[in-house]
Amino acid sequence: MAVNADPVVVAPAPAQGRTEGTGATTEEHHRDRLSPRNDYAQVAVPCARPSAGRASRYHDSSSGFAARSRRRGVADIFTDTAAPVPYGQEDVVERRSFLVAGVAGGGLAVLGLRFLGDALPAAYAADGPYGPLQPADSPGIELPAGFTSRTVATSGQVVPGTSYTWHGAPDGGACFPVAGGGWVYTSNSERGSGSGGAGALRLNADGSTHSAYRILSGTSRNCAGGPTPWGTWLSCEENGSSGRVWECDPLGVDAATVHPAMGSFNHEAAACDPVGQIVYLTEDASSGRLRRFRPTVWGDLSTGVLEAAVVSGSTVTWTTTISNGTAFSGGEGMWYADGKVWFTTKGDNRVWELDVRANPNTIRVIYDDNTSPNPVLTGVDNIVGSSSGDLFVAEDGGNMELVMIEPSGAVSVFMRVLNQSGSELAGPAFSPDGSRLYISSQRGGTGSGITYEIAGPFRT
Repeated sequence: MAVNADPVVVAPAPAQGRTEGTGATTEEHHRDRLSPRNDYAQVAVPCARPSAGRASRYHDSSSGFAARSRRRGVADIFTDTAAPVPYGQEDVVERRSFLVAGVAGGGLAVLGLRFLGDALPAAYAADGPYGPLQPADSPGIELPAGFTSRTVATSGQVVPGTSYTWHGAPDGGACFPVAGGGWVYTSNSERGSGSGGAGALRLNADGSTHSAYRILSGTSRNCAGGPTPWGTWLSCEENGSSGRVWECDPLGVDAATVHPAMGSFNHEAAACDPVGQIVYLTEDASSGRLRRFRPTVWGDLSTGVLEAAVVSGSTVTWTTTISNGTAFSGGEGMWYADGKVWFTTKGDNRVWELDVRANPNTIRVIYDDNTSPNPVLTGVDNIVGSSSGDLFVAEDGGNMELVMIEPSGAVSVFMRVLNQSGSELAGPAFSPDGSRLYISSQRGGTGSGITYEIAGPFRT
């Protein structure tokens, strides 16, 4: 995969993506604006039963989104306890309120983070806190006792209660709360030849379906991405040197906008650091670079400086000459919390931790299936964090599992999807109340993607 060697990318003239479907009307958009919630406390915790074996595969303008978000009342939804509320948003419920919808290489969740910024020791296989997986339920998913699953959308079929046909190859996703109750789950489509993009599933406060619609069309291989602090979804194209980042409105009213300043390469995931005011980016290539984008103005991603990480031992510096950056073997999911960025590399089955508060930045590997005595986690992909400090990593291949890495370093399995060995898990994200987890099997068992909801007693 060719690496973008441009030192700094400056956005050209404006360019807008297409938005279609049955999104909210302008009136509904203002009335049902995205909003924060109070101090999310929730955890998704996997159980015992390690998997066997290993797997490795490679299978414009000024956006104006932040300004529009402020006008329509979109609250700051991705903050750090040390950060001031941006843009004078006094209407944010309280300083310590969070809505974190992470990357993923994307993996994504809506959680209040309390311990995730603590250093994680070296990982080791262990039993999970929920006990062993139980026999599969009717959708074919093994879960700990007390948890259930249901199908909420299937590729090529109309989402029940709506007129939207769920997109193919569902991938990265995130949840965004809506004022007045309910939330929106955004979902990328990793289809090529201009048939990718992203859709959204809006749910009511009781979890029932409100509507479903397109938020981005005409793009290709939209893989993972990440949410912004101002309430938009960054949809990343894993489309070779043509791959770009598109900023989307989860409610489907504002048209998506492309951000060339964030680089044209085989994009995978994005993670926003609201304190450092930086967006971190992974590249899915055998010698991909770990990048960061420093916008000229935080909240406007149309211009800024793009840099690549240079690793020396455990120290990280940054260069605007992208080709001089350190090569990582297939960057995948990404997650930010409390001064740390975690990301995965599928080529060597590793999970990395980047400390962006350290000066200079530091980096280390917290999981490596090549050195683990019992490699529970294989085929690392999307990643997301929880309020108890756990990291959840979705497998692309492996045993089709969602695996947890606890702050202690313990690694265990939370869920396993049966009879879909040719698929991959993608887009994990939690509902704002922490009681539901959304996740997709990109190709299901027959080639059609399936999006599931997992409900149960997630610990807080």
